[in-house]
Amino acid sequence: MSRANGARVPVREPECGRVEALTHEGEGIVRGGKTAFIPGALPGETVRFVRARRRRQHDEGRLLEVLEPSAERVPPRCEHFGVCGGCCLQHLRPEAQLAAKQRELADNLQRLGQVQCRRWLAPLSAPAWGYRRRARLGVKYVAKKDKVVVGFRERNAPYVADLQRCPVLSEPVGALLAPLGALVGSLGIRAQLPQIEVAVADNATALVLRVLAAPSPADLERLRAFGERHRLRLYLQPGGLGTLAPLDEEGGHEPLYYALPQFGLRLQFAPSDFVQINGAINRALVARAVELLAPRAGDAVLDLYCGLGNFTLPLARSGAQVVGVEGERSLIERARHNAAVNGIANAEFHLADLANAPEPSVPWLRRTYSHVLLDPPRVGARALLATVAALRPRRVLYVSCHPGSLARDLGVLVHEHGFVLDAAGVIDMFPHTAHVESLALLRAS
Repeated sequence: MSRANGARVPVREPECGRVEALTHEGEGIVRGGKTAFIPGALPGETVRFVRARRRRQHDEGRLLEVLEPSAERVPPRCEHFGVCGGCCLQHLRPEAQLAAKQRELADNLQRLGQVQCRRWLAPLSAPAWGYRRRARLGVKYVAKKDKVVVGFRERNAPYVADLQRCPVLSEPVGALLAPLGALVGSLGIRAQLPQIEVAVADNATALVLRVLAAPSPADLERLRAFGERHRLRLYLQPGGLGTLAPLDEEGGHEPLYYALPQFGLRLQFAPSDFVQINGAINRALVARAVELLAPRAGDAVLDLYCGLGNFTLPLARSGAQVVGVEGERSLIERARHNAAVNGIANAEFHLADLANAPEPSVPWLRRTYSHVLLDPPRVGARALLATVAALRPRRVLYVSCHPGSLARDLGVLVHEHGFVLDAAGVIDMFPHTAHVESLALLRAS
């Protein structure tokens, strides 16, 4: 095996060590000699482990025994924990998970961005189970066992974990993994259905079945009966997103939506659209974003990477003029539709390539803005930072799904463009995982 993929370590005697911290993947770090990363080990614990794989900077360990457990250790709720790769921190108390994510954010801000915030915001948290309303599940027909498995990928392996149920998936999907496996196993195309995408709305649950061959009439009848029995909306996707279509005509069905009741909004979306994974956290996040930006009538707000209007439309309820900009045409169309059906006339939307710096002559830049909101993908918003700074807004709110790119971009805005980092905090969008979401408020100096 190549060094890039990790070389196996010759059989060694077990070692004991004390865990100092967690990696950004949620593995315990043991130092002393060559550093070892050990899944399942928690900070403060003394553990017995063996080195399983060698990498350039560290070894990967396998936990044998916890000799001195952490006071923060709890029994995992899921029977598949440790095999399924969907979660890595169920053995850590939720409050301690949040504290670890806050430490990682602070470390990234200091180490990568060389910035410090004036104040820390209270973490945004919500119930830690049954929260995941969007998911992409693997499906695999195992010919040797004549069985179909449905679930997330196994931890550190390319296989689909054989899950019976999932306590982090929103219901009813969390309890339907084994029945879904049995359903697919009954189809003639069971070997040509590699993926099921989940979209749980406030008013319905949709499943998108990626099919590499056309279902037979008998297959369609089985799918239809399963959908009716479990009150699911089923869609088939034989190719790209443009091929996605409902199993049957959707006559009479209300579009999928999620509500933001604090702002009197219902946002419609398609089962393939990006929406925030955690509905309860998203409601809290939107409320905090509006609170921190605090726009008023007469202000002008620019919402970059606006999607289908998740922040744009609540901000428009303040009476400010809000402009949303997004790089995906279907989301812009959805945002305009959501503005119309919610009776919002003070928001407009523009399509733009946000991976590159826009020309100053584009229509949405030929105006002044008092506030800017950034909600970029994992790579961050580096290409737009100079553009944002040139607008000279009073406040900038940055919502991030990666603490490293956030820290890098905040460093640029603070050290090169003179902004002040007023506040920052973590968002527990993905409980029981090591994924860190956060937000930061900057003010003009």
